[in-house]
Amino acid sequence: MSKLTHLDASGAAHMVDVGGKPATARRAVASGRITMSAEALEAIRAGNAPKGDVLGTARIAGIMAAKRTGELIPLCHPLGLEAVNIEFAYEESAIRATATASLTGKTGVEMEAMTAASIALLTIYDMAKAIDKGMVISEVRLIAKTGGKSGDWSAQP
Repeated sequence: MSKLTHLDASGAAHMVDVGGKPATARRAVASGRITMSAEALEAIRAGNAPKGDVLGTARIAGIMAAKRTGELIPLCHPLGLEAVNIEFAYEESAIRATATASLTGKTGVEMEAMTAASIALLTIYDMAKAIDKGMVISEVRLIAKTGGKSGDWSAQP
């Protein structure tokens, strides 16, 4: 078993020291989906949801969340992200959010991409809950990452 990087010699949690690591280009893509009623999906698609532009607001919320990941998740480093992009795709009875985060730095951006996707989906829920309180958020996961010591990685289809 490999050494746990976020535990010190006494077993206490600590932030990993990345000071000696070289800065490399890093990118991560995460995705998730929110399943909903046909009525909610149509209202979002038509721009008729009670709270306004659902996907535009969700995009901004996801970007803002990615920038604050270090404040939300213990032991995550605060990062100077260079780009965060969020795309939405309509699926049967659902909307998929895909977030991409990137930077040149000493640690990865996987948590930032997953935070962005998660908060974008939660924002969709908040903005459409007046239509459908039974929406279900699922499948939030890392799709791919590049850069860093561990190299490139992609989820199996």
